[in-house]
Amino acid sequence: MSKVVVLSTGGTIASRQNGRGASLASDAVSALLDRLPFDVPVPVEGRDVLCVGSYLLTPADMALIAREIRAALAEPGVLGVAVTHGTDTMEETAFLADLVHDDPRPVVFTGAQRPADAADTDGPRNLADAITVAADERARDRGALITFDGAVFAARGTRKTQTLAAAAFSTPDAGPVGQVREGAVLFTAAPARGPRVELTGLDARVDIVALYPGVDTAALDAVVAAGATGVVLEATGAGNGNPRIRDAVARLTADGVVVVALSTRVHAGPVAALYGNGGGVDLVEAGAVPTGMLRPSQARILLTALLAAHRDPVRVAEELTRHAENPFGARNPLSLGRKY
Repeated sequence: MSKVVVLSTGGTIASRQNGRGASLASDAVSALLDRLPFDVPVPVEGRDVLCVGSYLLTPADMALIAREIRAALAEPGVLGVAVTHGTDTMEETAFLADLVHDDPRPVVFTGAQRPADAADTDGPRNLADAITVAADERARDRGALITFDGAVFAARGTRKTQTLAAAAFSTPDAGPVGQVREGAVLFTAAPARGPRVELTGLDARVDIVALYPGVDTAALDAVVAAGATGVVLEATGAGNGNPRIRDAVARLTADGVVVVALSTRVHAGPVAALYGNGGGVDLVEAGAVPTGMLRPSQARILLTALLAAHRDPVRVAEELTRHAENPFGARNPLSLGRKY
């Protein structure tokens, strides 16, 4: 019999307040499915994978979720998979699932902004919507998706942009790819799939280092000393630092042990090599690899997966460049007037 498999990992959708008024993940998947606000179009089978707030997840946990998705899709009669997940790091796990997903059937992430014991909890409707999308034939070949507050987003490029509001997610450079309401799904866009990555583990250490006015190399040197083989620079503007950061990037990449990915703290737009004197032009010439539209959270997951799959820094840098292509069609303007 055709079905959708729901994998529960915890998060606000499964949380209730304890005696101190703090919400903690506690509900099993059976409780989540008992609260669906309307009949979903297919039979559903629920499975508990984890039960934690997503701020506690490790890369190994995210790899486990990706493997459980693959295992569910290997079973006969599965139309798609829905994953309940905390919103804090949903953008990372959903993007990992998209990177390693080589099946046409949909994988749909969802969660909640209000806990299960709130009178106006949004979890049951979000889950019903995610199951509806996972069962829909039109959701095939779209990779991993995030369904939240009636909107459907491609995992790549989607970020949590509201801490508490019901519409928690957005894709600033593209917008949603569809909508879902009361069991009806409408897709309005079909983003191109990016290159696949083999899931061999996520054991490489990759850190994010923020750049800001007056920043020195202390944090960058410290994460490398702690064992990082990859670093994501959360740069200013279109991807800028300063001469000290430029020199450190050149030194570290020359050592052949660190891959530096260049992202930005800016909400939308591509990373672009435009400025000298420690700006993006200098950082790229020093060995940093622009990440296109990917912001630091997803760039870190990509770099971690690539380092685990390939190990060789030169190969990883090449693959990182391939992934910097715009998933919405045209190649990102990594540089205006420059060639790489």
